[in-house]
Amino acid sequence: MSPSLNDNPIHEVFPYLRVRNAASAIEFYKQVFGAIESYRLTEPSGRIGHAELKFGPLTVMLSDEYPEHGINSLAVWGGAGSMLHLHVADVDAMTERAVKLGAKLLMAPQDQFYGERGSKILDPYGHEWMLGQEIEQVSPEEMQRRYTALMRQGG
Repeated sequence: MSPSLNDNPIHEVFPYLRVRNAASAIEFYKQVFGAIESYRLTEPSGRIGHAELKFGPLTVMLSDEYPEHGINSLAVWGGAGSMLHLHVADVDAMTERAVKLGAKLLMAPQDQFYGERGSKILDPYGHEWMLGQEIEQVSPEEMQRRYTALMRQGG
């Protein structure tokens, strides 16, 4: 008999980023997001096999790419199929800092129907980040109403 999901609950989920030049990416994430490096495992050649960064209370893991093992950065595919969403205290300031340090602005900060002020950036390592700051508490029902109205307007 196989165990039920209740017998094996998930404790945490860790985003794991694979990048070209992990050392540079770590410094970028420290400077832009205030990430704190917990530790890194570095080869004698300087390539980073594993590093962990704290983004507030959450951990993000990353490594250099290892194409010889099928571990590639987004640069290989030319884009991302996902994004990371950070809730922050000041979207405008963080967006400005990210762009100043080399991120590409995908969407300037603006108020959103779901109660956040948000922006989107693409970091120099190919990862898309949505930065959000709560400006209003919106119930799921009101969010749906606003979303439906927006879609009817072609939004």
